[in-house]
Amino acid sequence: MTLNPALDLTYTVDALVPHGTHRVAAVAERPGGKGLNVAGVLHALGEPVLATGLLGGATGDRVATLLAEQGVPAAFEPIAGETRRTVAVTDRQDATGFWEPGPRIGTGEWAAFAARFRGLLAGADVVTLSGSLPPGVPEDGYAVLIRLAARAGVPTVLDTGGEALRRGLAAGPDLAKPNAHELAALVPGGRPADVLAHGARAVVVSRGPEGLHAQSPEGAWQGIPAAPLTGNPTGAGDACVAALARGLRDRTPWPELVADAVALSAAAVAAPVAGTVDPGLYRRMLPGVTVTDLRTAA
Repeated sequence: MTLNPALDLTYTVDALVPHGTHRVAAVAERPGGKGLNVAGVLHALGEPVLATGLLGGATGDRVATLLAEQGVPAAFEPIAGETRRTVAVTDRQDATGFWEPGPRIGTGEWAAFAARFRGLLAGADVVTLSGSLPPGVPEDGYAVLIRLAARAGVPTVLDTGGEALRRGLAAGPDLAKPNAHELAALVPGGRPADVLAHGARAVVVSRGPEGLHAQSPEGAWQGIPAAPLTGNPTGAGDACVAALARGLRDRTPWPELVADAVALSAAAVAAPVAGTVDPGLYRRMLPGVTVTDLRTAA
């Protein structure tokens, strides 16, 4: 689910120089927003997926067209506002992003989406709730949807930040995936265990090249790739969520799930645009991931 999707533009340049003029070597256009990146990765891996959220205007029509061209099934709620655009500028070593805020969502539009979401739950094994909330959606919007999913018996993965994360955690998602910056904003100097104290049943904290830290009532684990990769890290966290959603559905044991999430995240960094992975690289990286049981190590 992507409440604030985007038309995602990726510009490739030789080197990014602040205040300079750049000749763009390549332009990629694709459906964007964190949840659509999750859907794209799962679809590329051959998993059944349904993308939903809010789309509007000519930009929203373009996002819907690109999803259809990719073969990703979708069921979006139409809105009056214009879907936003995001721009990532990558110099083959890293990426710089520019994110528009998104359209304002009316009260009736939000109610219509909540009704659509409730209906879609009947066919869902897992729901991922990813990204920012667009203007007009209540700060407890994710909490409302997590509670609807819980009543339907559908597990949830929450990937957001700020007040949306704080409110969403109070609804008890099955798994939360903040990054290190989002964790620090939630609880200054915080630890993954603090996310559990806020209401999540389990947490995976993504730490960029340092891998992942997972914690649940059953234990705590750290996963580290065999070697750091350079490239475009924009969609790495979304690839992690894709792995976690699949693992939640399959009831994958934690050590294997952490290794899978690390390998898929790393493969996403090596991909040219967010929402894509190199399946061959993913399979090659998986055996090299080191997973440490932190409670045993302590």
